[in-house]
Amino acid sequence: MYVKDAVAKHFDELCRERGICYNELANISGVPPTTVYCMMKPERRKLHIDVIKKLCDGLEISLAEFFSAKIFEELEQEIR
Repeated sequence: MYVKDAVAKHFDELCRERGICYNELANISGVPPTTVYCMMKPERRKLHIDVIKKLCDGLEISLAEFFSAKIFEELEQEIR
């Protein structure tokens, strides 16, 4: 799994745990809903750390908490 996929999957898991949809995540984070929906699409490869930070703020977690999830321990080497 690549970092972009792990980020999207982890945000999806957090939303499910909290019972919120992507639109709600966007609203509580001050991020346009289209940004969140685009980030969740598998074919989209770019991530912006400032957006990740805002989404974490909306979920009231730190970046350190977000990236300490087990899913990030299993990332593939992206340099080939």
